[in-house]
Amino acid sequence: MIDLSRNERSILVGTLLGDGHLELNGKDYRLQILHSYRQREYVLWKYQNLQRLALKAPVLLGMVDHRFHKTNLGFRFQTRNDKIFNDLHRLFYHGRRKIVPVEIETMLDAQALAVWYMDDGGRRKDCRGMFLNTLSFTDEEQATLQKVLMKRWRIETRLHWVQDGYRIYIPMAMSAKFTRIIVPYLIPSMYYKLPYDPVTTEPVPLERARRKVPDNRESKLPQNASPSIKVRGERYSLCFS
Repeated sequence: MIDLSRNERSILVGTLLGDGHLELNGKDYRLQILHSYRQREYVLWKYQNLQRLALKAPVLLGMVDHRFHKTNLGFRFQTRNDKIFNDLHRLFYHGRRKIVPVEIETMLDAQALAVWYMDDGGRRKDCRGMFLNTLSFTDEEQATLQKVLMKRWRIETRLHWVQDGYRIYIPMAMSAKFTRIIVPYLIPSMYYKLPYDPVTTEPVPLERARRKVPDNRESKLPQNASPSIKVRGERYSLCFS
């Protein structure tokens, strides 16, 4: 069984609270990390930090949506099978449903919190409040996460209803403090999720929205597109699923 470093464990905890998915492959579990093409820098950062656990380098996926006749691009890598992921599955899953571990207070450090936010967090555009998308967790599990944020960092939160459920909301009064906690671990391509400039610490303008992705980086794949694409000067094969 792999002996995880503190850095690896923190990234795994944040990833499993967020978008990471454990899947059974043979007798043991492995981790799958998949994000949109826009977040390719984030996937590469995760791969660099978890490379010791990874099966192979990230691949670019073309996922065809037949309903809208378009192709969505994603970046993915998987880890090797290992018993450490069996242990993590017992902590983070009940059957096929992802849960909040009972031991989450001792598992969640500032780096794990930052990874969780990069995975599933964001900022409101009408104020400087922030949020963590926790809709998949039960009311009791969300209450547990709120208690941990309060106990570990004195971050007061509320639950806000959005569409199909509740998510953890970090009000304006707490957002500057929350930003200071996570910003040392954020990668630059994720700064757009922050309500404060990470360099000057000045609030970003409220009218600021996510910058529009240039046409040649949209998720819709042009008809004449090549079956491969360059990221950081490296060419990745385009796999369709």
